[in-house]
Amino acid sequence: MPASSLTFEQARHLVETHATALRPAATETVALAGAASRILAEPLLADRDFPPFPRATRDGFALCAADVVHPPTTLRVIGEIKAGIAPAEFNFHLASGQAVSIMTGAPLPSGADAVVMVEYTEPAADEVKVLRSVAVGENYVPTGAEALRGAVLLHPGARLDAAAIACAASVGKPTLRVFCRPRIAVLSTGDELVDVHSLPGPTQIRNSNLHSLAAQISAAGAEPVLLPIAPDEPARLRELIEQGLQADLLLLTGGVSVGKYDLVEQVLAELQASFLFTSVQIQPGRPAVFGQARGRFFFGLPGNPVSTMVTFELFARPMVEALCGMTPRKLVFPRARLRSEVRTRTGLTRFLPASLTGEFDDAQVELVHWQGSGDMAATVRANCYLMVLPDRELLSAGEWVPILLR
Repeated sequence: MPASSLTFEQARHLVETHATALRPAATETVALAGAASRILAEPLLADRDFPPFPRATRDGFALCAADVVHPPTTLRVIGEIKAGIAPAEFNFHLASGQAVSIMTGAPLPSGADAVVMVEYTEPAADEVKVLRSVAVGENYVPTGAEALRGAVLLHPGARLDAAAIACAASVGKPTLRVFCRPRIAVLSTGDELVDVHSLPGPTQIRNSNLHSLAAQISAAGAEPVLLPIAPDEPARLRELIEQGLQADLLLLTGGVSVGKYDLVEQVLAELQASFLFTSVQIQPGRPAVFGQARGRFFFGLPGNPVSTMVTFELFARPMVEALCGMTPRKLVFPRARLRSEVRTRTGLTRFLPASLTGEFDDAQVELVHWQGSGDMAATVRANCYLMVLPDRELLSAGEWVPILLR
């Protein structure tokens, strides 16, 4: 088994390459009301031109732009058009010197080529004084300017967020074809672990990783499959790993370091696993493992809670999203202004628990005090991770730094 330690960027790109090749096959039809956060499995087409008529974008007066080149200009008001009006109710042609009172969302009358906002007019009886000029096309959207009938509005692989749901509703789709949720197995290892409902012994801890990963898997759009705790004993560990490999992806936590009882890589090697990397030059999460066995990909994530959560976001999430059918996306780090100086050692890309505060365009970030990657209390206080590049020893207060949002 070749040991392979990669930089963060190398490991991320390797995972993305394999994720891009994944193709979920199963689909199902769901009601639009229950489609939020699912991944679209069919193209969403415009069922008519959008907008289906020239649509006013402001309350005001529809007119001919040529009539108001030299304001102020008084025009004769010949009618009113509101949103939702029936065509028969405004069946007239606007002539030069005329205007029509119009509401936002209403169709532009024939002969008009602009809308002047009501704020720039002085209406009086059946006339209106226009106080400023307008350009042809101002304050209305032409027919089909947003999309023509038959145009693809959303491609397969799009996550159905609020905007996508609204788009589907606008084209009359009460149901949508989506990809089925993949099953992601989670296997925690270690004799020190007990189930969450158990009373731990003096040297035991409750299995928090099982539940944090289940939450992250669900948030990514997949179905978590929670396996029993695997002891530090090869036969039972192998049995549970084989069970986990029946899912679409297997996530293991713990047992991937170099201790005497870190048996995960040993058992995987016995199963003829191919290891794509066995270490990543990051903190926390350095002993992360990625590979394939029996036709399924797996990740061996470090057992410390912070390491588990960080390595899932950095490496496992793109695989989970690909299995969900989502179009691959690159990892982008937003930036915030550092509140206090940070000193660290060079050599590793670090993701340190931090608190993002501020308001509007004044985003500020500061490290939370923590006791290492097993410090769950610090993780709860944090709402992001400060990213420190491997060549940085000092980050000065006030500089803009990259962060990983949680």
